[in-house]
Amino acid sequence: MSIGGIFVTAVIVGVVGLFIGFLLVTAGEKFKVEVDEKEIAVRAELPGNNCGSCGYPGCDGLAAAIAKGEAAVNACPVGGAPVAAKIGAVMGVEAGASVKRVAFVHCIGDCDSAKDKCNYVGIQDCRAAAAIPGGGAKMCTKGCKGFGSCVEVCEFDAIHVVNGVAVVDRTKCKACGKCVKVCPNALITLIPDEAEYVVACSSPEKGKAVKDACSAGCIGCTLCTKQCEFDAIHMNGNVAQIDQEKCQKCGKCADKCPVKVIGRDAKIRQNRA
Repeated sequence: MSIGGIFVTAVIVGVVGLFIGFLLVTAGEKFKVEVDEKEIAVRAELPGNNCGSCGYPGCDGLAAAIAKGEAAVNACPVGGAPVAAKIGAVMGVEAGASVKRVAFVHCIGDCDSAKDKCNYVGIQDCRAAAAIPGGGAKMCTKGCKGFGSCVEVCEFDAIHVVNGVAVVDRTKCKACGKCVKVCPNALITLIPDEAEYVVACSSPEKGKAVKDACSAGCIGCTLCTKQCEFDAIHMNGNVAQIDQEKCQKCGKCADKCPVKVIGRDAKIRQNRA
């Protein structure tokens, strides 16, 4: 090829390249996605667990909602007050008071308290056990299965099966809510960390049926409701429930409970000992 041919080819290639570059720049300007700097800053402060307990599809979804003013700056339960304060600074608003919440298992029917009706040899998973006829080995089909489905989903090593029943370490719990969602018997709820009195049973059965199945079950005697001066405890069917917003932590309900299933953590187990 002559020098002239090479020159012409180079010019053509150069012109085509410039034309393509022009098209790319034009398309980039036309279809570019506007970036919200506040959203980026908020996302940088979120922990990145993508647990979804805030009600949004992961941390990206929550960051977008906060930046748009659709979610509160303290909406992340995992980050808690420290993260809320940082996000509040980004958004230029006060984070406000936030109540630390932790998971609580409404069952203390361990191997020493709950009676077995059979020898379960199926898949070692709470959801699998709950799905079969009979619902696992324990006579109480509404109690903790003890296979640790909640343990498997916890990213913070905050829940373990101890003597056949799940127990939450409140110092590690971040209230992400994954254990709440995975429990087939809906035994786990998020409660204020400062709560001292909670009913550790969810059995809907009547007193005799509860006693026949487990010595650590609410028998529906209503003695606790009669002791409360603050209208904080009521019966939901055959099991007592405490309204934490009304509870004044007087402890009269726990003192009067004949089966000692009202309390928190080690304290309730000490009372039953």
